[in-house]
Amino acid sequence: MKLSFVLWLASILPQPAADPLCLATTVYLEARNQSELGQRAVAEVALRRRDSGQWGDSVCEVVTARKQFAPTIVNPGLRMKNLKAWEQAVEVAFQAQSDWRLPPGERREVVPGASHFAALDLANPAWASAPQVATIGDHTFFRVQRLSPPAPALVVASSPATTQRMAP
Repeated sequence: MKLSFVLWLASILPQPAADPLCLATTVYLEARNQSELGQRAVAEVALRRRDSGQWGDSVCEVVTARKQFAPTIVNPGLRMKNLKAWEQAVEVAFQAQSDWRLPPGERREVVPGASHFAALDLANPAWASAPQVATIGDHTFFRVQRLSPPAPALVVASSPATTQRMAP
């Protein structure tokens, strides 16, 4: 399945159906080789940005904002071939959206307050000097700007080898 087809499909679906598709596509492109926890963290950043309204009012608007997430950076002709990783990304996207419907204090946030992330071995963006929230797998998550006050989070248990919590 080509990325261009998925993005086209998301553009013709009603928003409630399109948003999980856009979120799953982003999780797949950004974190298909990461743990479920790392994938969940990527989804959280997109959902937090959507809530802020700064990059758009829907998940699809947020993840297709120019040069913000992989759907606008990778070649639209990219074939998404790993069916197992796609199924996992869809599951993570639906779980994240379901959990995000809870009041902020009841969400099981993985990266509370994170507004950005990067694989620092591949890129060193200017905002990478912002406060770090966590490193999960290949990604480091940052609180570049306070989009909304981070709610008290229920920290999801993980292996200390893959997750490192940072000071707020």
